[in-house]
Amino acid sequence: MVNIVLVDDDDVSNFVTEKFIYKSFKGPCRVFKFSSATEALKEVGKIKPNYLFVDLVMPQMTGWDFLERLGEANINSEVYILSGSVDEMDYDKVANYKTVRKFLTKFSVRESLPEIFRN
Repeated sequence: MVNIVLVDDDDVSNFVTEKFIYKSFKGPCRVFKFSSATEALKEVGKIKPNYLFVDLVMPQMTGWDFLERLGEANINSEVYILSGSVDEMDYDKVANYKTVRKFLTKFSVRESLPEIFRN
């Protein structure tokens, strides 16, 4: 069973992304959705996700803070930024995170997921 975690404070975005995941992923999988990065951080060690999709702009803990803490937890997941941000600095900052595979915009998730899951 493949475990996939979505971390985004936007419930609509989580819902839409989950639907695209189920359409794109061939095989059994479970999707865990978190609207709080703080709560997700408490659970990812138990879930051991194969794929992790993280928004950047969230209250309490940003996606960047989440990634820093995730690195300390030594989680071995394919991590993707899934953000509505079009800030060039965010794209550049991703290069500093070895664990992040790719920066995806929320507008491109539908087209990007089949390629991600094909690997």
